[in-house]
This record gives sequence, C-alpha cells and structure tokens, in this order.
Amino acid sequence: MITPIILCGGSGTRLWPLSRKSYPKQFSRLIGDTTLFQASAGRLAGPGTAPPVIVTTDSFRFIVTEQLAEIGVTPGAVLIEPEGRDTAAAVLAGVMHVAETDPEATVLVAPSDHLIPETDAFARAVESAARAAAEGRIVTFGIAPDRPETGYGYLALGQQPDPADPQAPLPLEGFVEKPDAERAEALVADGRHLWNSGIFVFRVDTILAAFAEHAPALPEAVGAALAGAKRDLGFTRLAAEPWAAIEPISIDYAVMEKASNLAVVPFAGRWSDLGDWTAVWRETQADGVATSGAATAIDCTDTLLRSENPRQTLVGIGLDDIVAVAMPDAVLVAHKSRSQDVKKAVSTLKTKGSVQAETFPVDYRPWGWFESLVTGPRFQVKRILVHPGASLSLQSHHHRSEHWIVVEGTARVTVDDEVKLVTENQSVYIPLGAVHRMENPGKVPMVLIEVQTGAYVGEDDIVRYEDVYARS
Repeated sequence: MITPIILCGGSGTRLWPLSRKSYPKQFSRLIGDTTLFQASAGRLAGPGTAPPVIVTTDSFRFIVTEQLAEIGVTPGAVLIEPEGRDTAAAVLAGVMHVAETDPEATVLVAPSDHLIPETDAFARAVESAARAAAEGRIVTFGIAPDRPETGYGYLALGQQPDPADPQAPLPLEGFVEKPDAERAEALVADGRHLWNSGIFVFRVDTILAAFAEHAPALPEAVGAALAGAKRDLGFTRLAAEPWAAIEPISIDYAVMEKASNLAVVPFAGRWSDLGDWTAVWRETQADGVATSGAATAIDCTDTLLRSENPRQTLVGIGLDDIVAVAMPDAVLVAHKSRSQDVKKAVSTLKTKGSVQAETFPVDYRPWGWFESLVTGPRFQVKRILVHPGASLSLQSHHHRSEHWIVVEGTARVTVDDEVKLVTENQSVYIPLGAVHRMENPGKVPMVLIEVQTGAYVGEDDIVRYEDVYARS
C-alpha cells in the first residue's frame, strides 16, 4: 500500500486574477470538469493506495473536505498548518503522522495543483518508484522536457534513460536551479536533464533518517507540533507554538540536495504545474487560440481569452500573443511572454491596498458560499448559497440590518424567539441587533439575496453565539 500525502497550500499569485490567496488555483476548475485538487486526489486513489493525508491551512479545511466528498474520496487525515513553513515541514508532518501507525510505510508526496492527464502512465511510474523506494531510495519524478523552460528547476541524471525501459529509476547526479534561456537550451539538448516535478516516493523510515541526518532541527519541532496537535471537527490542528519556530525551507534544500541515496523516475507523459497563464494556454489551445467561458476570439493568434463571469462577455479582435482573463471584480491583460510577471501585479495591488490582490470575489464557507453583487457607502447586496442540511451560525450584528429574499429552495429562519420557514419569492427582515440564524432544511441548495443596510457592512461585524463549525 502507498499512502499519498497531498500538499494543499499556496498563495495563488501566478494565475491571478482566477487564483488568489483566499482561493488558490488548485480549487478552481481550471481545465476540465474537476478541480486540480480533485484530479490529484482522484489520481492517487484506488487499489493499492491508502486514504490520502492532506496537509493544508485553516482557511482551506472545509473546501478540502467538500471537494473530496464531491468525488467520493475520504481522507485518512487532514492536517492543519498554523502558518506556511514551506514544503519541508509540511512533508515531514505528513510523514510523521503516517509513521505513528506504520513506520515502514511507503508514501507518495505530491502537490495538489499539477496537471497529469495520463493516469495510467503515471500509475506505472509510481510502481517503478515504489520498487526503488523499497530498496531504501528517495525517489523523485523527473519530467522529460519538450522545450527549453526557464520557469522550472532541472534534475541532472547520472545516465540517459533506457529506451527499452524509459521509466526505470536512474541515479540522480544533482539539482539545477531555474536557468536562463541559453542554459535551458543546453540542458534540454544534452538529453540528461529532466524538469523537477516536486513529486516524491520514499519509505517513511528512509526519509526520517534523511531528515535526522541533514535537517535535525526539523523532526524535533514538527514532532512537537504533532504531539501538541488537537482534534477539531475531524481535522488535526498542529500546535502553533512549536510550528512557529520552524525555519521555512523547501524539502529540496533541507534534504534532497544533501542526500546520497536519490533516484529519479523519468516520466514521459504529459505534465504541467500550470505555473502561469502561458502554461494554461499551452494545455487548452486549439490552433493557437484558447477560449473559456463567455469569451470569443476574432482573428486572434496564440492568444488566451477567459471569462469567469457568465454576465460578462469578453471579445478579442486581432490579438497576437495576448492573455486576457476577466473576473467579476478584476481583469488581466498581458503579453504572453510576461506571464511570469503576473505576481508583480499582485504585489503592486497589495501595495495599493486593493482587496482584489488576495481576496476571491466568491467567499467559500463551510455551509456554502456568498458573493458580493453591489456595494455602496451604507449598503451591500449579496447572493448566498447554503448547502442542503447546512446552517449558518446563530449571530447578531452591531451596525447593520438585513433583508433576505429566498430565490431557490426553502430557508428555516430564526429571528430572536421566532422560527419560521421562508420559501421562494418570500422575504424576511432581520433588525439591527436581532439574534438570528439561517438554515437549509431541504435536499437541494438554497439561494437567497441578502440586502445589508447600516453604518458598517464588513464581515467582521458578527457576534457568534452558536456555531456547528466551531468558529469563534
């Protein structure tokens, strides 16, 4: 059995405005009908694999469990990082959790946001890696490059892949940092360099020994965070104090570049980390043009047009090498050659105090989601969806009153001592200061329009009295 450890954090800057800190790219349906996270979890599920261990953050915990439930995958554990500490600590937390029940287990560590459509070829590569891991190797996956790429690190092979067994493990000679264009061309030409995928397979005892030798401070700190972890609604919250003392460092720097028992499995199938909009264009274009949503291209070449708002049509005319992505609250237009610079736009917007830099227009909550439709000086209009059987907290507000209009389904509404059902085309008024709750007692999603009026309509104007999701 192989236990997957799926890393599910990230800041989501390079695919802005679709991907943002509050809702990074792995949770979006970027390509196909499932999200990248769901595709990753589905690819690592099935015969021969144990339920996955998910390492994520507090902000994403309910998104993770909801998206897993949609595809019928039950996680073995969901570990909550108090704050991001890069991949070394995240991987080690997952490994040490697995070691508690099986100290000789084989684990596969994978990011949650990679595109690997050829699942059979990937499964064969995992089998090959597992055999090398059983011999005490730390195995990483290398991707056969099809172009000079400056956005990836490279793996230097001790020998060229065997054409008769192209996915056989090979000795790893070293790591190459992201090269410039000239160096990238040379690396691809020599046939002995692969892209570094960030996917690993190893036995628990092997990688723990490597951490003890090359990064001895990490096992002690991560172990303390696990020992002090608390269970919360099925999640495992790592202890914040020892976690805060951990040095942020990648697993490559902490262990991989120092270990001597490394091997590489070359993977010749399609793979992309979808690290920028050019990568998305490359995976979705037909005859050089990629369109998505309410987008239309007229006489365009080598261009990506994407509209994420069905009420907003995006039209490109005579464009060449352009990326245009339209969201309800932000629009990106860039030359395709500058795709890697999108993160600079996020930094600039953060400096200006723009909420669009990090906050997604749809706010996902454990009970459903809401989006702000219109905001003014003393009012806000929202669309709210509540999942069947879900309930918002019992709460009140100091600065605003609310009007609720049900447009789909049925709501059970509590206002002070009164509880009543509100059906489609009916409304209810929530006075300022009233203790209230909204629930969906039905079997279909409930949608309502909420109109807030008052001196302040921010999300922090909430006093919670009861909450099934244990939020303060």
